[in-house]
Formats: sequence, structure tokens, C-alpha cells
Amino acid sequence: MALSLSKHVFPPVFEFASVSSQNANPKYREASVTALGVTSEGCMEWMKDRLEPILQIVLGALRDPEQMVRGAASFALGQFAEHLQPEIISHYETVLPCILNALEDVSDEVKEKSYYALAAFCENMGEEILPFLDPLMGKLLAAIQNSPRNLQETCMSAIGSVAAASEQAFIPYAEKVLELLKIFMVLTNDEDLRSRARATELLGIVAMSVGRARMEPILPPFIEAAISGFGLDFSELREYTLGFFSNVAEIMMMALHRAVPSSCCSLAFSSCNLDDGSAVDIDESDDENLNGFGGVSSDDEAHCEPRVRNISIRTGVLDEKAAATQALGLFAFHTKNSYAPYLEESFKILVRHSGYFHEDVRLQAITSLKPAHSIFQSHNEGLAKAREVLDTVMNIFIKTMTEDDDKEVVAQACMSIVDIIKDYGYMAIEPYMSRLVDATLLLLREESACQQPDDDGDIEDDDDTEHDEVLMDAVSDLLPAFAKSMGPHFAPIFAKLFDPLMKFSKSSRPIQDRTMVVACLAEVAQDMGAPIAGYVDRVMPLVLKELASSEATNRRNAAFCAGELCKNGGESALKYYGDILRGLYPLFGESEPDDAVRDNAAGAVARMIMVHPQSIPLNQVLPVFLKVLPLKEDHEESMAVYTCVSTLVLSSNPQLKRKAGRRPIPYQVLDLLLIMPSPSFLCGCVVAAASSYMI
Repeated sequence: MALSLSKHVFPPVFEFASVSSQNANPKYREASVTALGVTSEGCMEWMKDRLEPILQIVLGALRDPEQMVRGAASFALGQFAEHLQPEIISHYETVLPCILNALEDVSDEVKEKSYYALAAFCENMGEEILPFLDPLMGKLLAAIQNSPRNLQETCMSAIGSVAAASEQAFIPYAEKVLELLKIFMVLTNDEDLRSRARATELLGIVAMSVGRARMEPILPPFIEAAISGFGLDFSELREYTLGFFSNVAEIMMMALHRAVPSSCCSLAFSSCNLDDGSAVDIDESDDENLNGFGGVSSDDEAHCEPRVRNISIRTGVLDEKAAATQALGLFAFHTKNSYAPYLEESFKILVRHSGYFHEDVRLQAITSLKPAHSIFQSHNEGLAKAREVLDTVMNIFIKTMTEDDDKEVVAQACMSIVDIIKDYGYMAIEPYMSRLVDATLLLLREESACQQPDDDGDIEDDDDTEHDEVLMDAVSDLLPAFAKSMGPHFAPIFAKLFDPLMKFSKSSRPIQDRTMVVACLAEVAQDMGAPIAGYVDRVMPLVLKELASSEATNRRNAAFCAGELCKNGGESALKYYGDILRGLYPLFGESEPDDAVRDNAAGAVARMIMVHPQSIPLNQVLPVFLKVLPLKEDHEESMAVYTCVSTLVLSSNPQLKRKAGRRPIPYQVLDLLLIMPSPSFLCGCVVAAASSYMI
């Protein structure tokens, strides 16, 4: 219910939790935090906005005298760490000490849930974890040596999160952890194999953290142990072993043949080809065969199994097959041409799995097809083979966009297409452009297979929709990719896509939808160039409104978009200069808390000055503009900003002779250069220009 109707679920849940957390009955207190935990995935956007009072409830419950309440609070924190990113991490100074205290709980059940919360919380941390690293590892290393198996497994998961977050800072603890893992890596009793699986997973994470130089000399016995574990009849162990092989491939890169022997690739193939039993609810309505992507060229046999619909199956074999499919892609991505001997067999498997009945396997196949395709393009097998592989991959991706029923799989297909466009340009996708545009249009209209309501669901009005971060952000990235590869020639296609895109900017849509549209328009304007002028009057009111948004991301994207519309919008944008400057002005002040927003505002002003300097009151604008330099966060704005400063000084603009504040503007430019952290060649131009001007 929370996933489908969060707008209606969150208010009563929050009210219930606020009241029940103070109830004398511990079952009510337990229910209050449990309700918050289990609804956090569906109500994530609502909870992010009320995170502080929600955390007060849950952290208070973590100190409750009743075990059941403390356990529920630990579980809720773990759920928050999974679903309320990145906002939850900003509260680490409050949350992490509470979790550390909970690790000392007298109840093993509370301890286990607290380790789960710790693992989930640390997984998304970075350098923030460093002050807590020593006490964390002290507790975890002690627990892993003196706890029952189930708690040891949770501890290993937590250590993995800590290692991933701390990276090189984890090195002092790596030797001790690796010594402990040797004990787990040789366990063979059935009841111990889950612990061995967790140890194998942790081994890969530690290897990634400490790097190749330290791991390569000690890897061989660990790899042998991992391979031997593959022979044990435990699918979860094989799943995590495949993940370990992928980690090794990443740190060893081109030296795959030394780190991961050919037998490891054979093991991945065997997992991909496992028989996972029968499925139900077969859909044979598509003669071309949705599941098999009929008509897709491939050297493999036509994969013509009918598509399974309306099924929810999760087995160890399925997870293993997904991990193996992922491993093939990661082997290809990290080891490049070293993977060539295994490429043909891998590609056949990936093509087959792109139409697998379960979305987890399809997702890994769609993800892995891109790096496999890249090797074929660079491998010396001739243009015909490269074109055949590209044809297979593009046909799969386009069919996935329109006919796959899982949003994450469709999003990955969109992202892979964007990558292909970036890597190989318009000529690679030109034969598929008509179908690509049709598929993109279908997704923007929310009419593709993955956007259809459930059988028992109702079609939502705009007022009830939520931002589809997984899918629509990926779809909206297609338009800038098209624009970058086609330049002004994208204009006729953009004309078809513009109105469906703008539907997401309506005031009734979520705030995230609007910034998605503005960001997309900004990048299209940047690369399509002059044809954007025809859209300025329809886009600028939205941009001006977003400059005053309560969300920093919206303000930042709006500032960037305003600059690009002015740069390429010609005379159509000129009449908005006054409104834009008034909208940008607050972003330069102390009331603006976000440096990236300020940097983008500076970039917008720079673009406006470069296009129409005579339309800017430079004596008023430049002091405000220069005051926020150098750029603090978004250094992609450097070219626009510092080129503008250099050009202005070189132009000997008479307005620059005026004093702004206590010093002439050229002197302020030199002051700016003295505090820049890393002057580029542009700064040298500005120095020369300013110096010559003052002479």
C-alpha cells in the first residue's frame, strides 16, 4: 500500500507513530517504529521531508527498556539506511553513535538487528565514517570471533560496508580481517556454508578497498578456496563466489588471466546455464516472441521460449544465475580485450538472458551487453561482425524499452543506449533512430509496457503521481544524448518529444519531475544550439519559477538552463534578461546555502554577458559576480566563467573603468586569481588581460 499510495499512507502512519511512541504499552511503541520502518520504501520522499522528527521517534525507541521496541527501532534504522538516501547520511553524527551503543545490547536479537542497521547505514557513507572507524572495527572484530554463526554473518556484512566506505583507511584492519576469513573459507558443513558465503563476499570487498598491490601476492590461495567452494551444493555460496571473481577482475583489470583462471569463467557459464525449474503464466501472444526478442540477429540459436508474465519467484538458483550474468559483464568491462577468448560464449548467454522470465536476470543481461559489445567493437574481427553485434544489442535495447514490464530493466536499456551514443556517435545509431525516437516517445507518454498499472490498480491522476526516479531520469537522459550526437539536426526530433516532456513540468507534478525537465532542456539547449530559440517563450516561465524553488537541485538546474537558453536562444531570450538577473540575484547572496547553486548562477551570468554584454549593467552585475569566485563546487562552469572574465577585460569595456566598491574591477580580477586553488591556462589569459588593461 505504501508503494502505491504513499501520499495517503504516510500521514496516518506518521500520526500513529508520533502518538504511539509515547504509549505505556510496549506493543504500541514497537508498532510505532515498525510502521515507520516498513513504509519507508514506499513513502521515501515524504519521510525525507520529515526525517528529523522521525529520527527522534526511532532513536528514542532505541533506548527503550523493552527489548522488542529496541529491536524494532534497529530494524527501522536499517530500512531508513536502505531507502532514505542520501538524506539519512547527513544525520550520521546523531545516528551512528546510537547504533554503536545498541551493539552492546544485552539481547542477541537486538544486537543482530543493530549490526544489520550498521551495515545498511555504513554502506552509503564515505569519509564521514573515518572518525568512527577504530571503535567500529574494534566492536566488529570482537563480535566476529565470539558470536554465534548468525551474528557472525551479520558482522561480516557490516565489516564489508565499513571497508567499502573507508577505502584505503581500512588497510590497517585488512590483515586481521583476512586472517579471520581464512577460517570461514574452508568450512564445509552444511550449517556453515552461509557463513562461508558471507566470508567470500567480504573477501571481495576487502580486496577492492586495499587494492591490487597488496592483494595480488596473497590472492592465489583465496581463489583456490573460492573455486573449491563452488563444488559444494549451496547456491548462495556460488552466488557470492561469482561476486568475488568480479571484484578480483576489477582490481586486476587486464591481468585477468593471472587473477581469474579460465576455470572461473567456465564456472560462471555453468551457473548461467543452470536449470532453474519450470515457470507459470505463459504469455504466447507475441508471434515475434517478447522473451526471445524474436528477429534479433545472433549467432546463437533463436531463443524462442515464450515470455512468462505475472510471476514472482525468488530462488537461490535465480540469484546465482543473476550473479553469474553480472559477472560476465564485469569481466568484460574491467578486463577489456583480455576477455576476448570468452566473449563469444558470453554474448550468446547475455542475448538469451535478456529475455529471461525474471527481471533480476534480465537486468544483469541488459547491463552486461554494453561492455560485451564494446569489446566486439575494438576486437579485430572485421566491420561485419561489429555491425552484427551492434544490431543485436540495439534491437534488444529498443524492444526492451517498449515491451519489458520492469522499469529498472527499461531504465538500464536507456542508459546503455546513452553510453553507446557517447562512445560511438550518431553514425552508430542512425539506422535505429526512427525506432529509438518512437520508443522514447512512448516512454515520455507513459504508455510503455513497464508503465502500465497493475491489474488491480487504477490509473493515477497527475496529482497522485510520484517522481519515477528509476525510469524517467534515464529516459530524460536520452534527449541530451541525441542532441549531443546530432547538434542542430536534432531539432525535428525534439519537436516531437517536446510536448510529452513538458507534461512532467506541470505544477501538479512532483518537484523532482520539474527539475528533471529543466535539466534535460538545459543540456538539449547546450548541444542543439540555435534551434532552441523556438522554445524559449515556452520554457523560460518554468525556468524563472524554478530559480525560486525550495530545492537546491531545482535552483541549480534552473540557473544552468537559464544560461544555456541565453547563450543559444538568440533574440528570443534577450527580452527575459531583466527577469533572469532578478531571479539569479538571490542565488549569489548569503541566503543561498548551496555552493553548486551559486556556481551555476555565476555560469548563467557569464553566458549572458558573453552573448549580449551591452544588455547587462556590468557596473552593477560584476561586483556581485566576482564576489562569488572562485567557483567552489561545480567546476564544469569554469570555462564559461573564466572565459567571460578574460574576454571582458580584453575588450576594454568602458564600464570596467568604474569602481565597484573600493577597488576598480580589473584589480578585483587580479585579487580573484591570487586565491584560486589551481589556476588554469584561462587564468593566465585573465592575468595578461587585466595587466595590459591597467597599463
